[in-house]
Amino acid sequence: MLEKKRRMPTMPTGVRVYAVGDIHGRLDNLKTLLGMIEDIEEALSADRAILVFLGDYVDRGAESSGVIEHLLNGLPDRFEKVFLRGNHEEMMLQALGDIEFFDFWASNGGIATARSYGVDIPDGTRLHELDVQSIQQQLVDLVPQSHKDFLKALPIKAEAGDYLFVHAGVRPNVPLDAQIDRDCLLIRDEFLNYKGNFGKVVVHGHTPVREPESLHNRVGIDTGAFQTGCLTAVCLEDQSRRFISTNTNARRDREDIMLAAQRSER
Repeated sequence: MLEKKRRMPTMPTGVRVYAVGDIHGRLDNLKTLLGMIEDIEEALSADRAILVFLGDYVDRGAESSGVIEHLLNGLPDRFEKVFLRGNHEEMMLQALGDIEFFDFWASNGGIATARSYGVDIPDGTRLHELDVQSIQQQLVDLVPQSHKDFLKALPIKAEAGDYLFVHAGVRPNVPLDAQIDRDCLLIRDEFLNYKGNFGKVVVHGHTPVREPESLHNRVGIDTGAFQTGCLTAVCLEDQSRRFISTNTNARRDREDIMLAAQRSER
């Protein structure tokens, strides 16, 4: 018996979505990637261009505060914006409010975030040497209210066309509207190894990969920007799926998308 041909996932006509993977304090990568995306829109603008950020804006990299400020005030007006929550935003919120959680966050990249807000933590200081209570209080005082409000308001998931956008993934065989937040922020193997249909194609980050993953049921775009300098976005339009990355192939990736968009207009 012939295998039934899968229907290609699609975006509504006139909608172009750019989903951006895990930034982790790399403001330099973020600005570079956004510049590439703006070049595409300058060459051939969509009726609706939407930026979807998949979370993990903070921790590990040196400029977490700058990343959040840029997301709040530095993005072009031409784009609609969707900011999703990652597990690192969840951890930062917990650390701001609960001294007992602060060590866990600090050991998972939170020290870099605290420094980015101006907390004085000398290089080489070991975690057990920190005055945690003092550092937490400094951080609470130094993080602008606009950043706290941003973190608190972040939704867990979003949908467009045949795609679901979420930080980590979803639990197989659970309806999308019944997923729990913990799974959406943290799940790995059960989601990554599942070969079936989730109900929509899931676009996610959270689990770093050498190259973007483009599968029939999911798209993984965390290319480990903090360590690799490679921040990736996937551009979704009609039935096309193309990647843009801040790496040596960046110019080629951008030109390929422009050419494909031009062909679709003919």
